[in-house]
Amino acid sequence: MTVKFSATMKGIISGCTALVLHAFIVSDVHAFNSAIQTNCNLINQLQSPAVAVRARTVQLCASSDNADGDAISNYGELERLKQEEQRLSALLSSIREQKLAVIRERPLNIGIIGFGRFGQFIAKSFTKYGNVIGTSRSDYTALAEEMGAKYIPMDDMEKFVVEEDLDVIVLAISIVSFEDTVKELVPHLKRRMELKGEGSCPLIVDVLSVKEHPRKILLDNLPEECDVLCTHPMFGPDSAKNGWDGQTFVYEKTRIDKVLLYPEGQDCLDADNKDCATSETKQPTSPSYVEGMDRIERFLSIWEEEGCNMTPLSCANHDAYAANSQFITHLMGRILGAQGLQPTPIDTRGFQSVLKLIENTNADSFDLFYGLYKYNRNSDLTIEKLQASMNDVTRTLLRTELKEARDK
Repeated sequence: MTVKFSATMKGIISGCTALVLHAFIVSDVHAFNSAIQTNCNLINQLQSPAVAVRARTVQLCASSDNADGDAISNYGELERLKQEEQRLSALLSSIREQKLAVIRERPLNIGIIGFGRFGQFIAKSFTKYGNVIGTSRSDYTALAEEMGAKYIPMDDMEKFVVEEDLDVIVLAISIVSFEDTVKELVPHLKRRMELKGEGSCPLIVDVLSVKEHPRKILLDNLPEECDVLCTHPMFGPDSAKNGWDGQTFVYEKTRIDKVLLYPEGQDCLDADNKDCATSETKQPTSPSYVEGMDRIERFLSIWEEEGCNMTPLSCANHDAYAANSQFITHLMGRILGAQGLQPTPIDTRGFQSVLKLIENTNADSFDLFYGLYKYNRNSDLTIEKLQASMNDVTRTLLRTELKEARDK
């Protein structure tokens, strides 16, 4: 039976219910009993054919007799919840210690190609969990030794790739040199597999700010035996100078044991409208696949243990989001910076935020900004929308001015 109440009746019921809840919350047992009884009497006076309402009224009236005991028993609930919270916290701490023990039991050997500012930045944290070997065009031997890492010049790439027992190679290089570096790396990877076997290829990781572009280059050029992990640490030496805790780390497990895990495409969504990189997929169970997945999880655990917010996301959807967040931020910072804005004696907090935006975005190299534009297919649309919005706002100002002049 469908029960319909008038607005007046709904107001009565709502008010009575609020009275009951208030009495319960303040833990006034007598007020609670009184409110229950009042509620019973008022509802019983309602003209309604609803059997369900009458049945509920009887239940509420009967329960008022036990209100004293219920309120008293509720006093210990908060203490019980706190004890459960402490138990779960201790369990979580224990699991984390077990994870760290597993990571340190067999530490990864991590090679970093591109030992510049960002390469050094991530190497400092990597040395807490594994062995780090850096390489670059400049000589960073002394700096690497200071942080507990090893350094091999890039002109001796054969030694870096073939002789070192690397589990992971991180490509910490600029977007403009990415493709050339990957192509230069390939012959050394093939040589390594010739000498050490097909399964000896390290996990290859990129850390660029765009994702579809490096993903395609890695899949098109690397031997299929090489596992691929596409990542974007959405922070750097400046924004995370005090640590990685709370910083966002985006990743896509791209290929493991020759298996391409997730499909390509702009709308990389599963049947539940979730990003495909977060979806549960049926995965192979071969020993080589399990070993490859374990290596990826060990590497990701470093970022997780350092406090990062781990965000699985397909490369396609990453770039779609980034165009409307990261790229437009850099674009506005560059546009405003080009105006030569300077602090004034009467700066508002809003304007100070604008100056901070200019400072942060212009501190990055123009190559980074250009890469965000050139290698993200969504960037052109972002610029078009910005220009259209600028024109709309300007036209609205002019129309308002003309209308004001006509009305005078």
